[in-house]
This record gives sequence, structure tokens and C-alpha cells, in this order.
Amino acid sequence: MSRNAESTAFRSALEVVRGVEPRVADAIAAELADQRESLKLIASENYASPATLLAMGNWFSDKYAEGTVGRRFYAGCQNVDTVEALAAEHARELFGASHAYVQPHSGIDANLVAFWAILADRVESPALRKAQARQVNDLTEADWFALRRELGNQRMLGMSLDAGGHLTHGFRPNISGKMFDQRSYGTDPATGLIDYDRVAEAAREFKPLILVAGYSAYPRKVNFRIMREIADSVGATFMVDMAHFAGLVAGKVFTGDFDPVPHAHIVTTTTHKSLRGPRGGMVLCGPELADQVDRGCPMVLGGPLPHVMAAKAVALAEARRPDFADYAQRIVDNAQALADGLLRRGATLVTGGTDNHLVLIDVSGYGLTGRQAEQALLDSGIVTNRNSVPQDPNGAWYTSGIRIGTPALTTRGLGATEMDATAELIHTVLSQTTPGTGPDGAPSKAKYVLDPAVAESVGKQAADLLTPFPLYPAVDLT
Repeated sequence: MSRNAESTAFRSALEVVRGVEPRVADAIAAELADQRESLKLIASENYASPATLLAMGNWFSDKYAEGTVGRRFYAGCQNVDTVEALAAEHARELFGASHAYVQPHSGIDANLVAFWAILADRVESPALRKAQARQVNDLTEADWFALRRELGNQRMLGMSLDAGGHLTHGFRPNISGKMFDQRSYGTDPATGLIDYDRVAEAAREFKPLILVAGYSAYPRKVNFRIMREIADSVGATFMVDMAHFAGLVAGKVFTGDFDPVPHAHIVTTTTHKSLRGPRGGMVLCGPELADQVDRGCPMVLGGPLPHVMAAKAVALAEARRPDFADYAQRIVDNAQALADGLLRRGATLVTGGTDNHLVLIDVSGYGLTGRQAEQALLDSGIVTNRNSVPQDPNGAWYTSGIRIGTPALTTRGLGATEMDATAELIHTVLSQTTPGTGPDGAPSKAKYVLDPAVAESVGKQAADLLTPFPLYPAVDLT
């Protein structure tokens, strides 16, 4: 697509929107301006390509398409079949999976599809068999009682939230923590690393139906071969949630023992984050679980979003290009350069560094909570998010950590030199921020004090750092 074509496409779209609700058009334009001016370091965010963005704004949005390719509950889905089949094909080829299900609307939807597919495959229940055979009207009250009891008492072992796991891996307030009798494994208190012997010990003691691996704030690789061996030793289904690092798998940065697809029974992911696609989810599995996974709609999902599946097809096609592998490697190189820059300036990092796309700073070394650090950085033009650290004394709301990641800035073209400069800006803000007090004069976990002149200076330096790396340079909305 030419530069002129991209500008024309987005300007025209905003002009049409402005004719109906100008405040929405203004908010869209303002969001682009904000993203262009901020150092985006949120590990779970990225910038989708113009082609991916444009693929979402079309007539596919008007279609209902429950079912799967060739087996829809609505007529007139032949074009939806085309884009869904293309997205699944690209996903299979990209990740080396035998089956791909691209309908999930989000990562949690993908995980729910996987959980229920595993339950349906593993739990012996006449009531479940009736439900799967669509004989729902034949289920008695006793059948429903048995179904709830059998499916609700299964066990899952996943990574704890404060160790870097995700809330959908059994965090009690999440539906995953209510569906399962759940237990968590953590990390070694001294190193912050997964202790596989302890995971194996927990699995032998707990005997879970599902062993979940994957993370949202663990800055190291996971050995999926060892995790599969642990799962096999207790007869568990091994599930990997690779939402955060899917781009590193797609780009062949994570291979062998660190590629989950050859080792897991089932793999879930989002399609944004390091994969640089639209917001959505996806499930990969072998043939033994394919039929259950394809029942995601209506088992868990409502109607698929055909316009998002179209965008997934575009993004996955982009990820199959040779330059994506270079991009994925630069993500890791940048994260390690950022970590090195922070360490040299005295910051404390969980696990002492990173092997992937993210860095977790323990800001208690600066005398701050994660919430104070997050807001002080935001005041200075640096967008991050607070995050728990292992054994976090401040809990999941205030936290003691800041999670930063490099996928977005790598998309813009920043490299190691800019990562070191970014580390300097982060250190400047955190070292110049002090805890504030509440109305009663007591220390506050939320209030903070930062000289506005420091915030303004850092914000200007951040903007200057980004100037040579324009975001969507082909898009001019003026």
C-alpha cells in the first residue's frame, strides 16, 4: 500500500465517522496523536499494521456466523468461510500446528475454550455426552447436577499471579479460579526462576487434570519439554498460554524446548501483543482435541467476529514473512539492552534480567509502590503498567513492580541505543519520585511527589527520542 493510499483510507474513514458523531472521530485522531508522542512500554501492547487495522473496518462486521467453516447455523457465510479458513491456514503453517481455531474474541475466551475442550475430552459423564450430542432437552435435573459436580471438581495447577502467571490461570476472582479446584506453583524465592523440581512435586501431590504453563510477567524462557514430562508423569493435560510471547515463537526466537507447540496438548494465545495483530484470541491443538475445540461456539463463545478474523488472517500472513523473524529477534535484543541499562543504573530487576520481551522492575528499591511509579512515569510521557513481584507485600492493586516491554517500540524501529536512553529516563523519574502522604498525613501507597520540571524535561526527552521513529509515517490525517 502506498503512503498516499494509507492516508487517504484513514482520512476518508474519519471523515465518514465525523459526519455522524464528530466526538468519536476526534477521539480516534487523538488516540493516534497520543500514541505517537508516548514511549509505549506496556509489554502487552503493540502497533498493528495499517492493513490489519483496515481489515477490521468492513462489511464482515454485519455477519452472524455461528458454527465453523462449512458448517454454519446461518446462511450466506461463504465469504466468512474464506477468511476464517485463511486465518487458520496461516496459523497452522506459522506455528507448525495441526489444527487452529481462530474464533476466540480474546485471550480469556481462548483459555475458556481450551479448558472446556479438555474437560469434555477427559471427564467421563453421560450427561456431558448427551450435551455434546445436542440432546440437551433430554438432560434430566439429575444429569445437570452430575454434570456440574463432575466438571466443577476437576483440578488445575498453574503459575501464581505474583510469580508472573496470568489471572486466567486460576486466580480466584477469575472464572478459571471458580471452575477448578486450583493450586498454584511459584518461583524460587532466591532467584525468581521456575523450580521445575518443585513444580513436579506439586503435580505429584495435587494430581491435576490440567497443568498450565505460560505467563504475563515472567521475564525468562520456560522449558516446555520438562513441563510436558511433569504433566505426563501425573496423567495431566498440558496446556500452554503463549499470549505474551507468541510473536517470539512465530519468529523462531523460541525454538526446541522453548517452543510450546510441539510439547503441549493444547496452546492458547492472543493475536495482538508480540504477534502484532488485532485484539483477539486463538487455540492451537492436535487432532485429538480438534473436535472439542471447534465446539467453542456455542460452548463458550457467541457469534464469531468475522471482521476480526479477517484482520487475524492479514496479521498472520505478515508474520509468515521473513522480516518478522528479524523483528522478533530485535524485540528480545531490545529487552536485554533495556534491562542492562537499568541494571547499570542500580535498578533491581526480577530474575536479574530477561530472556524475552519484558522486564520487571522491583520499584521498592526506589522506595515506591508500583502504583506511584506507574503514575509518575505516565506524567513524564512513559506508559507502563504496575505489576506484582514474587511475594509482593503490596498486593495486586498497589504492587511493588513495574512491567515494561519492547514489542511496540521495536515496531517503531528503536534499537539498543534508544533502549539505553529509555533506561536513563525511567531511572531519572523513579529516582526523583518520593512517596506522598494522605489527607491525614499518613504515608500513602498511591500519592507521590515528582517535581513538574523533572516530568516536563523527561517528557521532552522522550518525545525527542521518538522523533526519528515516526509511528505510522504513511498516515497523515491533516
